[in-house]
Amino acid sequence: MTERYRHTQKGYVPAVSLTTGIVLVTYLMSVYGFNWIALAVILILGASLVLFTALTVVIDEEAVEVRFGPGIIRKRFPLREIESCRTVKNPWYYGLGIRLTPHGWLYTVSGSYAVEIRMKNGKKHRIGTDVPKDLEEAIRRSIGGRRAE
Repeated sequence: MTERYRHTQKGYVPAVSLTTGIVLVTYLMSVYGFNWIALAVILILGASLVLFTALTVVIDEEAVEVRFGPGIIRKRFPLREIESCRTVKNPWYYGLGIRLTPHGWLYTVSGSYAVEIRMKNGKKHRIGTDVPKDLEEAIRRSIGGRRAE
């Protein structure tokens, strides 16, 4: 497949927060001794650090694809099923990661801007990005220039 668009956004706040958590729990284990629960916390924080601190959006001839981290967690949106798109600003309390919001599913690692895609079946999804106008324009070009309602 030929890529039409690719952009990776780094989530610096989650990366620093998760790293701080790992360091803190590791320090506590070194002071108070080994603990299975603490080890589990370190493993969960480490997995989250790998999986949820980068978001890559790729558009090819067939779909818009959202990939977290190395791409183990991903979601594809076929271009033929996308009706329209528009840039939106999410409130801070929508949070980060994969979330169900009043406006549909949100996929984000940082910031408050996203591109909302409306599917032909009426469902909406928001893709977080630090370059919303670029992503919106790339999706518009890929779906044939349809305008948002």
